[in-house]
Amino acid sequence: MSVSPETPLHGSCGCGAISFEVRAPFELARYCHCHRCQKRTGTSCSANARVARAAVDISGAEHIRSWSPEGGAPKHYCGECGGHVFSGPLDEEKIVIRLGAIDGDPGIRPEYRMWVSSAAAWEEIPDDGLPRYPEAGPA
Repeated sequence: MSVSPETPLHGSCGCGAISFEVRAPFELARYCHCHRCQKRTGTSCSANARVARAAVDISGAEHIRSWSPEGGAPKHYCGECGGHVFSGPLDEEKIVIRLGAIDGDPGIRPEYRMWVSSAAAWEEIPDDGLPRYPEAGPA
């Protein structure tokens, strides 16, 4: 499916209090293996995709809660169910959306793995051929 204003992509937190529509294709997607993502998700990494902020409509913004770790980007989650939805500032030109919050196929696959220097000791990173960066990957 091609994401466009006529065929938006839908997503939400776990309980649906926060929902969103994406009306443009994602620009890039990546896996993050940093310790913050591990703590936030309870998994070895998180999958995220970036898109123009102007192409995203958010409903239920009053339920968004944020955590800004020292030296890191803000993390945005639902105050009702705790489901993580966005990362980074919500008022900038680009927005990062957690791929797990999207309903259906986002039309993009993660292109690289970043912060592999922080990879979880208990799970081997799959040999998937993706480029690996010890810290932040390409912008």
